[in-house]
Amino acid sequence: MIKSSEKSIFRIVLSISVLVFVLVIILNKRIIPVPDNIPTFAYFLPKLNAIINGTCFILLLISFYFVKQKQYNIHKRINITAFFLSALFLISYVTYHYLVPETKYGGDGLMKNIYYFILVTHIILAALVLPLILLSFYYGLNDNRVKHKKIVKWSFPIWVYVTFTGVLVYLLLSPYYNFPI
Repeated sequence: MIKSSEKSIFRIVLSISVLVFVLVIILNKRIIPVPDNIPTFAYFLPKLNAIINGTCFILLLISFYFVKQKQYNIHKRINITAFFLSALFLISYVTYHYLVPETKYGGDGLMKNIYYFILVTHIILAALVLPLILLSFYYGLNDNRVKHKKIVKWSFPIWVYVTFTGVLVYLLLSPYYNFPI
C-alpha cells in the first residue's frame, strides 16, 4: 500500500513532468509569441546545453563508480550536482527554443537517418526519464534504498543515454546553425 505522502509525491512528479512536456510542445509549435529581436546570448545556448549534457554524462558515470564502491555520500553529492545541472539545462533549453527559430538538419542519406534516429530516441526517452529521475531523487534523498534501486535500474541507463545523445544531437546539428555571430 502506498502512503499518503508518496501519493502526494507521485502527483507532484506527474504534474512537473506533464508541465515540462506541455511547455516543450508549446515551444515547438510556436504557440507563444516570440520576441522580434533575438538576444545574442541565445546563440551560445546550444553549445552550453551540450556542455551541460556532456558534464552530466560524465558525472553519472562517476556516480555509478562511487555507488559500486559503496561510497554513498560521494554518490549522492555527484547526483545532486547532475540534477541541478540538468535543471539548468532545462532552463537553458526552454530559453533557447523560445527565442530562436528551429534549426533543421541539413544532411542527407545515411547520416540523416542516423541523426533522426538519435533525435527521436533522445526526445522520447528525455520525456520518459524525467519522472523517473524525480522519483529516484526523492527516494535517494530520503534514504529509501530499496525503492531508489528499483527506479534507478531504469532511470540511470536512460538518463545516461539522454545526456550522451544530447551531445551527439548538438554535434550533428551544429554545422547547420545559421547564427549571425
